[in-house]
Amino acid sequence: MYKASCLCNAVQLEINGPIESIIHCHCSLCRKSSGTAYATNGFIATSSLKIVTGEELIQSYAFKPGRLRHFCSRCASPLFSSNADLPEKLRLRLGVLDSDIEERPGSHNFVSSKANWDEINAQIPHYDEFEPARMKAK
Repeated sequence: MYKASCLCNAVQLEINGPIESIIHCHCSLCRKSSGTAYATNGFIATSSLKIVTGEELIQSYAFKPGRLRHFCSRCASPLFSSNADLPEKLRLRLGVLDSDIEERPGSHNFVSSKANWDEINAQIPHYDEFEPARMKAK
């Protein structure tokens, strides 16, 4: 079982099943909905999702007919997407997970649409906290 929550922690989810077909999606829709260079998504069975708390806070946006993006109406965290053509599956935004997972992304998709400032697998420094220059700017 995996646990997940939104930024304000008002919506809490449990996923009782595997997360499949994990990808980093660089398409413009994922970039805009995540506010980042790409979104990391994985499919879960609709039946495996349990909304523990905050169901009344989950709102939806229909970005295409039959395709809904579900998010917390309090903090705007994207949670999952549903597709009327594939009702047995949900596309989970992996950023909401609180649990560690065994599964790993299999690919970067829509790379031709990637943000021009994004370098996939770039060899850049990694820090456990803010980068040192940012700490001085506080």
